[in-house]
Amino acid sequence: MAEAHQAVGFRPSLTSDGAEAELSAPVLQEIYLSGLRSWKRHLARFWNDFLTGVFPASPLSWLFLFSAIQLAWFLQLDPSLGLMEKIEELLPDWGGQHHRLRGVLAAALFASCLWGALIFTLHVALRLLLSYHGWLLEPHGAMSSPTKTWLALVRIFSGRNPMLFSYQRSLPRQPVPSVQDTVRKYLESVRPILSDEDFDLTSVLAQEFLRLQASLLQWYLRLKSWWASNYVSDWWEEFVYLRSRHSLMVNSNYYMMDFLYVTPTPVQAARAGNAVHALLLYRHRLNRQEILPTLLMGMRPLCSAQYEKIFNTTRIPGIQKDHIRHLRDSRHVAVFHRGRFYRVGTHSQSGLLSPRALEQQFQRILDDPSPACPQEEHLAALTAAPRDVWAQVRSSLKTQAEDTLEAVEGAAFFVSLDSEPAGLTREDPAATLDAYAHALLAGRGHDRWFDKSFTLIVFSNGKLGLSVEHSWADCPISGHMWEFTLATECFQLGYSADGHCKGHPDPSLPQPQRLHWDLPEKIHLSISLALRGAKTLSGNVDCHVFPFSHFGKSFIKRCHLSSDSFIQMALQLAHFREPQRRAMFRLAVEKHQALLKAAMSGQGVDRHLFALYIVSQFLHLQSPFLDQVHSEQWQLATSQIPVQQIHLFDVHNYPDYVSSGGGFGPADDHGYGVSYIFMGDDTITFHISSKKSSTKTDSHRLGQHIEDALLDVACLFQEGPRPKLRCRGLQEEDSGHRHGSLPCHTGGSRAPTKSTNL
Repeated sequence: MAEAHQAVGFRPSLTSDGAEAELSAPVLQEIYLSGLRSWKRHLARFWNDFLTGVFPASPLSWLFLFSAIQLAWFLQLDPSLGLMEKIEELLPDWGGQHHRLRGVLAAALFASCLWGALIFTLHVALRLLLSYHGWLLEPHGAMSSPTKTWLALVRIFSGRNPMLFSYQRSLPRQPVPSVQDTVRKYLESVRPILSDEDFDLTSVLAQEFLRLQASLLQWYLRLKSWWASNYVSDWWEEFVYLRSRHSLMVNSNYYMMDFLYVTPTPVQAARAGNAVHALLLYRHRLNRQEILPTLLMGMRPLCSAQYEKIFNTTRIPGIQKDHIRHLRDSRHVAVFHRGRFYRVGTHSQSGLLSPRALEQQFQRILDDPSPACPQEEHLAALTAAPRDVWAQVRSSLKTQAEDTLEAVEGAAFFVSLDSEPAGLTREDPAATLDAYAHALLAGRGHDRWFDKSFTLIVFSNGKLGLSVEHSWADCPISGHMWEFTLATECFQLGYSADGHCKGHPDPSLPQPQRLHWDLPEKIHLSISLALRGAKTLSGNVDCHVFPFSHFGKSFIKRCHLSSDSFIQMALQLAHFREPQRRAMFRLAVEKHQALLKAAMSGQGVDRHLFALYIVSQFLHLQSPFLDQVHSEQWQLATSQIPVQQIHLFDVHNYPDYVSSGGGFGPADDHGYGVSYIFMGDDTITFHISSKKSSTKTDSHRLGQHIEDALLDVACLFQEGPRPKLRCRGLQEEDSGHRHGSLPCHTGGSRAPTKSTNL
């Protein structure tokens, strides 16, 4: 529930005379609209599936079935048991010479009906199979006979060569957990952090909730779960993100980092050219559904719906709530450099521009000596303003500069060519790494278009980064795209010996189009106020990034523990600074694993309680228990950045060429935002954020506590005294460890031009 407390309160609609409408009407209307949106998405995917292959069948399977029926008919066999004759009788009589045509049409119609019935049966069977979660409860590495049988059936019914959206219509509905189980799990989770008096009060409120309101609220959720494919996802998107009126910067957007220890080229325009080209290659694969669907623990497919809005997407501000605008295609990117905006086309008549041609266009922007127009330099600070303020200003801006605004909001994505360098340096490694994270999370408050689905940030020394708007998708989606981008631009596309993109410039390309804003006088003050607020918010964020390299995933596996649960328990130990013993730590890890698996199977606590709270607000039902749950402040918000495509990176020959993850702002003014990523087998990189205005938090202090906690826990599982911490890249005496610690920028020996794993 770390994010759910941001869900804003709201009032249902009123009747024309001002009286409150019937209590059940708003929630029933919302359930109806949720289902309508869900079915529209299903129909859109059905048409897409039909065009690209009806999974797990294919258009060729229909041809095979039709041919088999025709052959049987030729051999005077009737596989339809008389149905084709009935169909033929219903067809119009076109005369004796067309009798054979009527027979073919009847066979085609019968084949289509049989084919559709078989596909429907496959989908139903696969949906029933995917509803099984028993495999999640089994010990790691051990698989029972029922699970082996289940896995074999899933593979049989899944067909071969699935595409990105192949499983969408076969995924089971999100189950609504038992409200009694959810309340029990919630009380169990808060027991260790509440005093006896507070816990007794919470227990009383919980029992009162179960007795008075729970059954009615649960009934509405079950109704929604049958009508819509997911009973919580659209409400989560709307009430946690789109209805929030806070600034997107720090509060919602998160960032992704470049390689930590290497920079493939110091040429800013070249890095931008390769990165943009790689991103557009990913979009091309996405449009063709050539991205493999993600499998949970390599066994169960996950929903791929969030991939649909990676590109050509903008969050549009509104007075009461925002909405997400997604275009089917966009053939340009919007670029920001030194307060100026540009429109750069990404395609020519022959197709996608080459990396060298894109580099040429970005270099033209860097070389452009023209100054920014008054107020234009800080215009993007409006996207960091409170959402209702930006919505009002945008209305005026759209009237005065509609074409320019459309060029930015209608772009495939936003590119910021930063005038400053970033990344790890030997002179001051810790400070520069923290500054790098801060630049990605907040920038200067006016050099990112925070509404875009993501902004590609290219620093003056060639370092890359990503700023991602959160409402359209979660981190694994953008992380998957980012892994592909880094691997493709570095290993596949590569750079020449002088650091430029490979290939030749195209002098026939027109100059990038400079975008001019006709800014009315009345919004100048709004821009100034937005910039002041953005700088205040940016200055209040304390970022700390450190790679922990004494041990990593391989050591944790040798301890026979879940790597994610191991880190989560170490974070709790660091935050609360309490001693633990080996047996207690192992029990805590096992408990975390059990809760994680329950969440994977749809039996988690926070989303269910959130949905119950939303229904209670629609119905005007006051529940002190749900109000307390909703108002809780979560001081430690954590997240793991998953590495999903390890095959793209040769971690053994090029251990430096792995993503260093990303981070996000704290969910609470007196709390921490902590994310971590396992880099290879021997390094864990942590990203910590907090508010400088809080007297209770300090990102660097928590970082030290995390280091101490990890080493203390490691001592529980190995012989001998506590080892000395060695953090690669952050201590001078360790500068030669594993290829050295300095960023490299060449197209030569350090930077690979081809990966053996690609």
